[in-house]
Amino acid sequence: MRHAAKSASRFLRRFWRGLREWCGDAAYESYLRSKGRRSSSCRTLSPAEFYVEQLNRRYSKPNRCC
Repeated sequence: MRHAAKSASRFLRRFWRGLREWCGDAAYESYLRSKGRRSSSCRTLSPAEFYVEQLNRRYSKPNRCC
């Protein structure tokens, strides 16, 4: 019984982490991890600044739709 609960818990954690990565919720955490690995002179963005930067990056590209 204990093994099944532990396995289910591990599955749910992995599923939740994957879901957050897929929908972009974990983007700021990924940014912080990559920022920590690189030694750059640029300052770290706040969550709000990061969100605005992501929106600008996403919508500043030409749209081929219409």
